[in-house]
Amino acid sequence: MTHRIINGKETSTQGFEDIYPFAPNYMDINGHKLHYVDQGEGRPVVMVHGNPTWSFYYRNLITELSQTHRTIVPDHIGCGFSDKPDAKSYGYTLENRVSDLGTLIDSLNLTEKISLIVHDWGGMIGLAWAMDNLDRVDKIVITNTAGFFLPSDKKLPLILWMIKHLKWFSVPAVLGANIFAGGALFLGSETRLSTAVKKGLIAPYNSWKNRIATLRFVQDIPLTAEDPSYAIVDKVDRELARLDPKKLMFLWGPRDFVFDKSFLAEFRRRFPETPAHVFEDAGHYLFEDKPKETLELIKSFLI
Repeated sequence: MTHRIINGKETSTQGFEDIYPFAPNYMDINGHKLHYVDQGEGRPVVMVHGNPTWSFYYRNLITELSQTHRTIVPDHIGCGFSDKPDAKSYGYTLENRVSDLGTLIDSLNLTEKISLIVHDWGGMIGLAWAMDNLDRVDKIVITNTAGFFLPSDKKLPLILWMIKHLKWFSVPAVLGANIFAGGALFLGSETRLSTAVKKGLIAPYNSWKNRIATLRFVQDIPLTAEDPSYAIVDKVDRELARLDPKKLMFLWGPRDFVFDKSFLAEFRRRFPETPAHVFEDAGHYLFEDKPKETLELIKSFLI
């Protein structure tokens, strides 16, 4: 059993250690510990999670792909087993997320081209890094995420708008009641998640202080030019066409209350030649709903 102290509160892998058996690795980023999984040898595959998941979400891919690849999966600051500093000590912005990812990748001295697997807010983080490092990128698996602003036929869901704009609601609801991470257990998957999986998904978000990233991620969603992360999203949106459509693959769970078919349609409009695999009975947590099917597609794609 692994015990880790996060913001003074003990978190253990008890109850899910059998399905998340990976040794921890840490690096210092501006005084904050960033946790990451680094398993296997071979061509590197970097997996970038979103909100409110963490490296646990990629556990099945790590186990299987690490037999043939070097699998690297960070927990963003504020997530998983990384430090969870307050907002005065760390700026919870897209710019810092992209910088952190780049710092980690640079520290590992990877000599071969890197493949990415991205999900949710990890899509924008990974794609923003890729736009500045195309010469280092091999293939990209894109699933239930965005690389652009909201599609024209899509509005920000009301609950996300409330979390972003209404502090009187978001602070007690997200930091206090943990509705974001807890609610995602029911809204994110079309599969009846096991007790171990549920425990694993929310284990790091076990106190008011430890839920800060789940709030700040939503508050950082850029809707207007005045939002801090607007410029980065705008850059990715404008430059996305620089990606090689033959080096991309889309995997999608359309029963996603945020990243639904509107987002996939926008990706397909921009990359009509790229294969897209849609699992009609899957939701936002696609790798929980379709672990075997998605694994086989990814393995074939990365060959």
